[in-house]
Amino acid sequence: MFAAERRQLILEMVRANGAVSLRELARVVQTSEVTVRRDVRALEAEGLLDRRHGGAVLPGGFTRESGFPQKSHLATAEKTAIADLAANFVEEGEAIVVGAGTTTQELARRLARVPGLTVVTNSLLVAQALAHANRVEVVMTGGTLRGSNYALVGSGAEQSLQGLRVSRAFLSGSGLTAERGLSTSNMLSASVDRALVQAAAEVVVLADHTKLGTDTMFQTVPTDLITRLVTDEPPVHDDRAHTELQALADQGVQIAVAGATGSPGGDEVPARRRGLPGPRRGQGLRPAAAVLGEQGAERERERARVADLRRR
Repeated sequence: MFAAERRQLILEMVRANGAVSLRELARVVQTSEVTVRRDVRALEAEGLLDRRHGGAVLPGGFTRESGFPQKSHLATAEKTAIADLAANFVEEGEAIVVGAGTTTQELARRLARVPGLTVVTNSLLVAQALAHANRVEVVMTGGTLRGSNYALVGSGAEQSLQGLRVSRAFLSGSGLTAERGLSTSNMLSASVDRALVQAAAEVVVLADHTKLGTDTMFQTVPTDLITRLVTDEPPVHDDRAHTELQALADQGVQIAVAGATGSPGGDEVPARRRGLPGPRRGQGLRPAAAVLGEQGAERERERARVADLRRR
């Protein structure tokens, strides 16, 4: 495929979805992420799209929110790995809240096997995933249906959460930064997510690497309220995502990385300022500097390899 054809296809994908990861672009155009990254830079120089950490978005500063059909096809492998790991932090008999999103929907599918669980949610997709789980009780909020993500929002949803107290909240969003925390592109969704946070003793954020370093309009969870981030391992070239992970760890967030060492359990970077329950099911704890330092060393080895190939 010629560069012009490839770049046109990339542009069409971003226009259709709002935001697309480099991995997904490389898969569709059947080339390497290095080539796609070069194409994205060229399109950005023409003002046709904006680069984001590990992906590309429509131009205009803050990213607009994609609808469920678009989101459901983005970073699917990463969301599956994140959901697998996040399910390890749910105990039998717990009461939790689960927010709206495609990643939280994947988590809900795995929670159907946890006996004695009570799940409070404003998401029709989460409720649907748990509808036939005979050992899980599902409690829906009230509110007005927002069709783009099948979530209940508005004052009815917020009021139904008043006085509620659960052990954990599992939330997703449109972007995550160490400076501002979790954010989303819709005001009504952000308001309900804040109410979900108020009901929980701990907050677990589910976000794939393409959301790291992305800031959107409405803050939902400030960084100091995030107990744990469950994410996937960023590509070795994604320096900004790796930097963001380190900054989050420095601010006391526990980072659980799905598949960081090639094992199903993943790896976890412990919070530096507060002690939290350790991971279960064979997960190992390693210092933040060790995990992120090894990833930095791997990036340097990759740069050296590319430079060597260019000299040849």
